[in-house]
Amino acid sequence: MAQFDVIFGTGPLARSVMRALLQRGRVVKMVNRSGTRPADIPAEVEIVAGDAFNVDFTRAATQGATAVFQCAQPAYHQWVTHFPPLQATILEGAAASGAKLIVGENLYMYGDTGGAPMHEDLPYATQTRKGKVRAAMANALLEAHRAGRVRVAIARGSDFYGPGVLESGLGARTLVPLLRGKPAEVFGALDLPHTFTYINDFGEAMAILAEREDALGQVWHVPNPPTLTQRELLTLFFDEAGLPPKFTVMGRFKLMLGALFIPAAREAREMMYQFEKPFPVDSGKFARAFGDIATPHEKAVKETIAWYREFLRVH
Repeated sequence: MAQFDVIFGTGPLARSVMRALLQRGRVVKMVNRSGTRPADIPAEVEIVAGDAFNVDFTRAATQGATAVFQCAQPAYHQWVTHFPPLQATILEGAAASGAKLIVGENLYMYGDTGGAPMHEDLPYATQTRKGKVRAAMANALLEAHRAGRVRVAIARGSDFYGPGVLESGLGARTLVPLLRGKPAEVFGALDLPHTFTYINDFGEAMAILAEREDALGQVWHVPNPPTLTQRELLTLFFDEAGLPPKFTVMGRFKLMLGALFIPAAREAREMMYQFEKPFPVDSGKFARAFGDIATPHEKAVKETIAWYREFLRVH
């Protein structure tokens, strides 16, 4: 049987990993609950339907795999109860198959750094519920690696954007109004620096970590271009769209109103600190070890606007 890789999830991060693997000539299998094939997943990629909370399924789905990529997650309001068991069964599957396990994470475990740059050696000082879940999950991964149960590498990205990314701080709620000539909605402060991760860089970073034995047992921040303020970054989007910059800001009060009706908004309240203080990310460790793969802002913005224009054309 030919070598193949397994990706849990078919969302934006999973599809960015898929693209990076296909560019390398890899055989790719993707797992989701329904077996539905998103439109941008080519026919050559096998889609497997199954319950990733079931360890018998994850063992069967990963049998013979070279690398397993964990890009799946439950609904945002179910993280505390559902995320740890989901990742635990995927880990068990990878361990049983002998595959490397490459996991995509965010930055919640560090907590509020007061605007200091985040790097991989920071302690997990989070005070939020979801941050504590992320910290416990990361610790469980690295403990499993140290115990010799499974070979693990962790890639961490900031809030991401790009082709296929709709649910994000820089997703459809911001970019669809922008392209329609309306104000772009922004969380928190417009004029504080905030690192955003381009989704294709996230996928490329995870593919690189799977190739490198010296990446295992460690945490790596995905490379990002120089950090801009939200106003500066979104002005690039307006410029690409040929429109004058216009903004509306969603602060804590508006988010609290939304939280009365929307579970995801209720969960987002404890994370607002990320958009109320500088939020820079240091990705120098990855760049020094494997090269700076960060896509320049202008190219990332151009590709994102092109994708959104096509998305709006067919929806």
